[in-house]
Amino acid sequence: MQPETWSFFDKVYEVAKQIPYGRVTSYGAIATYLGAARSARMVGYAMNGSVGKDVPAHRVVNRKGLLTGKHHFDGTNLMQQLLESEGIKVVDNQIQDFENVFWEPSKEL
Repeated sequence: MQPETWSFFDKVYEVAKQIPYGRVTSYGAIATYLGAARSARMVGYAMNGSVGKDVPAHRVVNRKGLLTGKHHFDGTNLMQQLLESEGIKVVDNQIQDFENVFWEPSKEL
């Protein structure tokens, strides 16, 4: 499959796969990187549909560092557990020290 024929979701998955271990990004940051700044919600839909695609969807949160996608993970607290296993501290569904663990695709890719 040629990159120019990829769907928006495929492009989202390719960006998400590049988020480093122990870092997070936001739906909006991915959308902006892909040239679709107003499509943060579509990035969220892509993350919801990423099961079985080897995409680290747990590393994608909202712009304030909230685990808004946690309900789409199996298990009660799986998203938080995955983040904490990578050294990211989460309190009340909020990533702590968000600025320091935030990964900006527009600057990093």
